[in-house]
Amino acid sequence: MRLWLKDSERKPDPAPVTTDDRKAMLVGIALWLVALAVLLTFLTPLVTSGNSWWLWTCAAGLALGLLGLIYTHRALK
Repeated sequence: MRLWLKDSERKPDPAPVTTDDRKAMLVGIALWLVALAVLLTFLTPLVTSGNSWWLWTCAAGLALGLLGLIYTHRALK
């Protein structure tokens, strides 16, 4: 196995694959929303056990997902 190839021996780089990253982000946002809904159903035991930071984790996931969605939407225009 050779670690270095001469430029004349290299194959050309493949063309980049075009993808729609917004679909993946929408799935992630939907999963954070489901997690938040599940945690809100168990709000009282969650707060009494001192794990209310889980709610903020879901909220941060939703916020970052929406920011990423806005960013990719503007980048594709």
